[in-house]
Amino acid sequence: MQRRQVLRQAALTTAASLFSVPARAGIADVPLLPDSSLLKSNPEKYWHKLRAEQFYLPDARVFLNNGSLGVAPRPVIKAVTDYLVNGAGLTVPEYEYPRWGYEMMDEHRKVVADFVGCRMEDLAFTHNATEALSTIAAGLDLKQGDEVVMTNLEHASGKAGYALKKARYGVDVREVELPVPPRSREQLVDLMISAIGPRTKVMFFSGIVSPTGLVMPIREICKAAREKGLITVVDGAHVNGQIAVRVDELGCDYFAGSPHKWMFAPPGCGILWGREEMLDRLWPSIVTGGWDDRKKHAARFMFVGTNNRAIFEGMMAGVRFANAIGKERIFERTHSLAKSVRKRALDIGIPLLTPEDERMYGALVTLDLSGLNLDKLMHECTKRKIWVLRGPRLRVSTNIHTRPEDLDLFFDVVKQVRG
Repeated sequence: MQRRQVLRQAALTTAASLFSVPARAGIADVPLLPDSSLLKSNPEKYWHKLRAEQFYLPDARVFLNNGSLGVAPRPVIKAVTDYLVNGAGLTVPEYEYPRWGYEMMDEHRKVVADFVGCRMEDLAFTHNATEALSTIAAGLDLKQGDEVVMTNLEHASGKAGYALKKARYGVDVREVELPVPPRSREQLVDLMISAIGPRTKVMFFSGIVSPTGLVMPIREICKAAREKGLITVVDGAHVNGQIAVRVDELGCDYFAGSPHKWMFAPPGCGILWGREEMLDRLWPSIVTGGWDDRKKHAARFMFVGTNNRAIFEGMMAGVRFANAIGKERIFERTHSLAKSVRKRALDIGIPLLTPEDERMYGALVTLDLSGLNLDKLMHECTKRKIWVLRGPRLRVSTNIHTRPEDLDLFFDVVKQVRG
């Protein structure tokens, strides 16, 4: 059975298992994926066809800000809409409410755990990486004088949990200044580990650094930190779906992810992972009945009250979508486009803040546009329907819906503004 047939069958099977009657029509049926034979004979035609048929992006829209929020494909939107339609019609059996917040959702967690590479028992669903990171920071037993080491390039949402610890409990925070770009992976490991002091209890850092797209040497840092007795927390908001890793092989104690960035999930999906022996050390922040049932493992962090379960049906559809295309194909395509971004920038003399070493970036490349008129650049981008994240450190995020001509147009605008 071809991947496209598997995708359609999986969607029908999921709908049938969730509802006691045939699903009502929410939105139009999604076209099948392009045949994989086209990918071999004409790769660009395959990816163009996939964008046109599987995404709602207008042909004139250039979307280069996947690092902030990804674009959900048609099957994901359909899964969310159909679940809401069926829920509104109460076409669910009495034991299956159209919500989440009191359920363990083992079957759903198993699907996502297989995708990100971990045991289902160690994975919990949250609304985003920020919520997961806040849960981790708030749940750790830290006291006045204890120290948390992090980098100076952490996202504000990741840093905030420890800033709260500092304000409320007197926990100290030390930031390690990372070179931009760094010379090597070894330099990064040395900088992080040399910052550990006698009061350091936690090392927190991003697996992929948001401002620059730098892929940190996660395993090496976590291994060295654990040998010194530290708890390691990884902000993986940009990791899952952008680079090929297994969460349970990273060596960290806790991990947070945002499937709505690179995993094709709708907004409002997040994941929290903890090593089996570390989950019991984490206090929940939001609780309802069963919060202290350790037999639930990570699932006890999902008992947060009534929520909209439709978004997680969308996340399931996003995982099926990625699996049907093939994760390795996705990684190869998005990284190839990122390499093209690097080359185009260098060809016109634009400095890069993302390292040259291909092991140190995935599908996100950051340009140093501090010498350009940013107001003019954004005006021109808006006029050309180019969506990028504003700033002198301008990130270009590539995904499978990105076309080479999208990059042509963007760099034409950069050259025009530069003069």
